[in-house]
Amino acid sequence: MTQYYVFNGDADGLCALHQLRLADPVTGSLVTGVKRDIKLLDRVEANTGDRVTVLDISLDSNRKGLMRLLEMGVIVEYFDHHHAGEIPQHPNLTPHIDLSADVCTSLLVDQYLKGEFHLWAITAAFGDNLIKKAHQLANSAGLTEAKAEQLARLGEYLNYNGYGDSLSDLNFHPEELYKKLEPYSNPFDFIAQSAAFTQLASGFNDDMSQAALLHPLMSDDRCAAYLLPDAPWARRVTGNFANKLANENPERAHAVITPNHSGKYTVSVRASLTNPQGADVLCLQFDTGGGRKAAAGINHLPTDSLDNFVTHFKQHFS
Repeated sequence: MTQYYVFNGDADGLCALHQLRLADPVTGSLVTGVKRDIKLLDRVEANTGDRVTVLDISLDSNRKGLMRLLEMGVIVEYFDHHHAGEIPQHPNLTPHIDLSADVCTSLLVDQYLKGEFHLWAITAAFGDNLIKKAHQLANSAGLTEAKAEQLARLGEYLNYNGYGDSLSDLNFHPEELYKKLEPYSNPFDFIAQSAAFTQLASGFNDDMSQAALLHPLMSDDRCAAYLLPDAPWARRVTGNFANKLANENPERAHAVITPNHSGKYTVSVRASLTNPQGADVLCLQFDTGGGRKAAAGINHLPTDSLDNFVTHFKQHFS
C-alpha cells in the first residue's frame, strides 16, 4: 500500500499537511505545485488499495481524477473548503468539506485532530486571510497580541510562497518548503530557528514594497482593480497584495490582474470583508475560474477579455 498526500502549495495546504503528518508521520509520496496548479489528482498514479489524502484543492476541479481513483479501488480522504459541486457518494471516499466563508482546510484538519497542533491551524487561517477568525482563535488559545502577530506573519509568508505562474517564480518549491517545516511541531520554533523563515520574510518585504507603488486600473467605493506588470515579483505578490487591499479597505471588493507565461492574465478576486460572498460566483463565469465565496480567481483570462472582466467585476460587486 502506497500513501499519497496531494496538497495545495499555499499556507493552508502546507499547514493542513503538516498537522496530519505530525499526528501520523506515515511515509508517503507528495504531490503539489504552485497555488493555482489545482488539478493535482490527474498526476496521481495510484493502484487498488493505495490511500490518497487530498488537501485544499477543489473537488469539482478534480472530479475526473477523483472518480478515476475511486473506481480503481483507491481509498481517498478529502479535506477542502472550495467549490465542490456534487460530492460523490462512494464507499472509498471520506469527505471533510465545508464551504463556509470563515473556514479553511487547516481548520477542518484541526477539528479532525481535535486541536492537537492548533497553532499551525491558526497560522493557516492568517495565511488564508481569515483575519477575524484567526484572531478569535489566537485569543481563545491564550496568545498575546505579539505572538498572534508572529503567526500572522508566518501565515502570510507561507501563502506568499505559493503564488507564481511557475515553480521558477517561487522562493521555495512547496514540497521543499514543507520539508523545511517538517521538523517543527511548534510554529514559533520555526520562526526563531529556520533560515527559510528569514528568506521568506526578506523576499516578501522586497516584493510588497514594489507593489505599494502601484495605482488602480479602476476604483470606486465598492470595488477596485489593479493591473500588475509582467514580472516575477508581481506574480509572487498577487495573492498577498489582494489580501492587503482587502484588509485596508474592508468594504470594497478587489481584483488583482497579473500577466502570466501563457500570454494571458491570472486574476485574484477578494470579496469585501464586510460581505465575504460572491467571489466564486464571479470567477466561475470565466473559463479556468474557481475558488470560494470570499476569495477566488481565474487562471488564464485572455487579454482581450480584460475589459469584459472588469465590467462584470464592477457590476457583480456594485
